[in-house]
Amino acid sequence: MNSARILVVEDEQRLAEILQKQLHESGFQTDIASDGYVGKKMIEQTDYDLVILDINLPLMNGYDLCKEIRKTNCKTPIIMLTALGTQENKLIGFDAGADDYVLKPFDFRELLARINVFLKRSNSALNSDRKLRIADFELDLDSKTAVRSGNRIELTSKEFALMEILLKNKNKVLTREYIIENVWNLDFETGTNIIDVYVNYLRKKVDKDYEPKLIHTKFGFGFYCSEKEL
Repeated sequence: MNSARILVVEDEQRLAEILQKQLHESGFQTDIASDGYVGKKMIEQTDYDLVILDINLPLMNGYDLCKEIRKTNCKTPIIMLTALGTQENKLIGFDAGADDYVLKPFDFRELLARINVFLKRSNSALNSDRKLRIADFELDLDSKTAVRSGNRIELTSKEFALMEILLKNKNKVLTREYIIENVWNLDFETGTNIIDVYVNYLRKKVDKDYEPKLIHTKFGFGFYCSEKEL
C-alpha cells in the first residue's frame, strides 16, 4: 500500500465510492467526506498528501473549503473535480488556492496521472536545495514561504506559483501564453487580464518597498524576473 493518503470530498456517493475503490487499487489510502464541513474537520485532524475536491458541496462549497485549507496549509496539493467548466469557474478555483482543475466526466487514468505528478513533485529533490533566490529575495519551495530582506511576505497559492515560474526562468522573458498555460493550466484567451492582475499583486508585495525591483515587463513580449531591466 502506498503511504500517500488522499481525501476525496464529494457528495455524489456513488462517484466517491468508485474513486475510493480506484485509488485504493492504485495503491493509495483514501478517505471520503460527503460535505464541505466534514471535509474541513477531516483535514484539520489528518495530514493528507493530496485533496480531491468537488465544488458543489453541502454546508460549505468547494471554493470556500479550499480557501479555509489554504489559511493554514499551503503545501498539500488540491485538485478540483467538478462539472463547472467555464473559464470563470476555473479562475475562481485557482484564486481560491487550487493546484489543478479536472472536469467531469473524466478519465480516471488522466486523474491518476495528475495525482502522481503532484505527489512526485512533493516528494522529489529531498536532498537538493529547494530555495530559489534573487537579490535579497528567497522563495522556499518546501515551506511555501517568501522572504525579502528578512521580512516574511504572504503570497497566495497562485502568486507563489507565478513567482516560482518567474524565478525558475530568471532573466528570461516569459510570454503571457506560457505563463497562463503553466501557472493556471488554461488556454490563453486574448483579452484576459488575469496575468496582469497577478503581476500587479506581486509587485505590490515583492517590489513596492524594496530595491532593486525584480519583476519587469517587456512590452509586447511578456514578463521577467531580474535584478535589472533587460
